[in-house]
Amino acid sequence: MASASSGSSAVGFSSADSGVPPCTSSSGFNFLCCGVNRKRASGIKRPMASEVPYASGMSMKKIGHRGVDSSGETTYKKTTSSALKGAIQLGITHTVGSLSTKPERDVLMQDFYVVESIFFPSEGSNLTPAHHYNDFRFKTYAPVAFRYFRELFGIRPDDYLYSLCNEPLIELCNSGASGSLFYVSSDDEFIIKTVQHKEAEFLQKLLPGYYMNLNQNPRTLLPKFYGLYCVQAGGKNIRIVVMNNLLPRSVKMHIKYDLKGSTYKRRASQKEREKPLPTLKDLDFLQDIPDGLFLDADMYNALCKTLQRDCLVLQSFKIMDYSLLVSIHNIDHAQREPLGNEAQYSTDTRRPAPQKALYSTAMESIQGEARRGGTMETDDHMGGIPARNSKGERLLLYIGIIDILQSYRFVKKLEHSWKALVHDGDTVSVHRPSFYAERFQRFMCTTVFKKILSQPSWKSMKFQSQSSSIEQKSSEDLEQDSTISVIPRCQPLTQQC
Repeated sequence: MASASSGSSAVGFSSADSGVPPCTSSSGFNFLCCGVNRKRASGIKRPMASEVPYASGMSMKKIGHRGVDSSGETTYKKTTSSALKGAIQLGITHTVGSLSTKPERDVLMQDFYVVESIFFPSEGSNLTPAHHYNDFRFKTYAPVAFRYFRELFGIRPDDYLYSLCNEPLIELCNSGASGSLFYVSSDDEFIIKTVQHKEAEFLQKLLPGYYMNLNQNPRTLLPKFYGLYCVQAGGKNIRIVVMNNLLPRSVKMHIKYDLKGSTYKRRASQKEREKPLPTLKDLDFLQDIPDGLFLDADMYNALCKTLQRDCLVLQSFKIMDYSLLVSIHNIDHAQREPLGNEAQYSTDTRRPAPQKALYSTAMESIQGEARRGGTMETDDHMGGIPARNSKGERLLLYIGIIDILQSYRFVKKLEHSWKALVHDGDTVSVHRPSFYAERFQRFMCTTVFKKILSQPSWKSMKFQSQSSSIEQKSSEDLEQDSTISVIPRCQPLTQQC
């Protein structure tokens, strides 16, 4: 996932940060039209600070390696965003084209460790075209393995190239806490995210197990990785990963949550809440939607089965601190809202026969009969999972597991030990992988998502959810209640059901 994902829970930039008006998509994302000023940033070495002096006297705001000056120019490791986007498109065009000349074959173990490199001088060469950026080198990791992954998801090479390289990439300025850059393809198919060296290294080590898991279970809520690349520019390595896009910009999102199943400091900051579409957290969800999100029985079982399998995979890799991104489109609210100039994509007759990536939407990612629709069938799911809230309003859920490139190593163990000294160790988000997976799955399948046992009367359900009499029912009465499934409330002190 993805969604735009992942780093989705962290702070981003508003229009006030950049000095240029934001481009707000119909999904509620607030992203900047970065690259307005193509002037290269000064070569002056900048100290690592949130605000540092710039050559022209302007201040530059930084998060990690990402900077935005007051003219709206975005840089990453001193490389401008426009130059980085150009290098990415030139590099992917070359590597996919050269890979097409190689015969298809089974993936071998050594294929996971292959790194191909090509130099792009600005004046061009026998293998590369001339360009107006500075010289750079482009590296492709495990090209044969990732070709197999793309084929598994039904992505043809020409569609992959067309999506990523035919039109300019769109920069989303919802950067993560690490200062990652996010780009989305113009057709909404793919997200490109910059990753740190340790994350890229960890993904490389995961590839053999990732390959085995995809063969057994292509329907998964885990991120779909389509490519891992590196741009070497200005003496710096900028590593990027291409993933599936969880949140289509053509669908307006009304609310969004980053959920871990933890309560320790899991509330969105005031700064985050001021955004047009803030990324809220676990405590916010418990306050906003205390009754949870209701799915029909088939959909609920399919979703929880997929979460169970995915958590088992992550636990086996000793991965933790991941989140479930839950973005909600309220169909009833959308119908009452005035019609706006929502993003619509016109059909391009020059494009090869379109083929959407398989298992890329939330609806396709879960398993079982629910993929054909259940008791809450809508006219158009738009890739979302149909659900209801306690008011009976129709919802579409766009979900995916994000931020999986975190291994439970010494630093994480130390972080958990320190937090456990000052807080209940079972409530912090940094925990051992087995406990984290169990708590994550339990929270999602008992608190966030609820099962509808039969076609409900929503007025009756709303009354029941607000009435305290439901708590006085005996266990036998609860088993006979065919309106909703009731989850026992947890005691606040023990946090156990």
